[in-house]
Amino acid sequence: MTDRAPRRRGRPARTAAETGPAARERILQTARAEFAQRGYDKTSVRGIAKAAGVDPALVHHYFGTKDEVFAAAIEVSFEPALVVPAILGEGRDGVGERLARYFIGVWENPATRAPLLAILRSALTHEAAAKVLRGFVLRRLLERIAADLDVPDPKLRAELAASHMIGIAVLRYVVQVEPLATVDPEEIIRMVAPTLQRYLTSA
Repeated sequence: MTDRAPRRRGRPARTAAETGPAARERILQTARAEFAQRGYDKTSVRGIAKAAGVDPALVHHYFGTKDEVFAAAIEVSFEPALVVPAILGEGRDGVGERLARYFIGVWENPATRAPLLAILRSALTHEAAAKVLRGFVLRRLLERIAADLDVPDPKLRAELAASHMIGIAVLRYVVQVEPLATVDPEEIIRMVAPTLQRYLTSA
């Protein structure tokens, strides 16, 4: 008679790779890919978990709801914690150009463009996705910039700046209207920067 180790019941113990920082990053990168490929409507927490090779409970643990996963995917592309100080660091002068250069640069980078396209397309057709995008771009990015510049009506100024930049993104990268779709990015920055400067700093 052969001795056999007793069979364990229940879920096997999780390894560090399944629960640690690497798992969180894998979930986030998978979520970006899922949103890019499937869009907001057809992406689910369960689907993200399956593609990442983790339990759905782990996705909820790190990110909460699908909307919160979606917001985290946006944050990876924009990195507001790094960007806001860089845009504000040199003071009011040139803030419009720095903001325009940053925003266009994010869209021109192939690594960030694909998930941003999915996010923007989803926001155009799904109110939940639009709400997440509005909240992130306004509260986490532009309202912080406008508030730190200490100007009247910072929220309105942030909304005007957001409408300008998101409009450019839709026409250049989603609808691909010519000549905007193929014009040199430096030309866009040159023409847009004074308008952003006026939105954010004029009395």
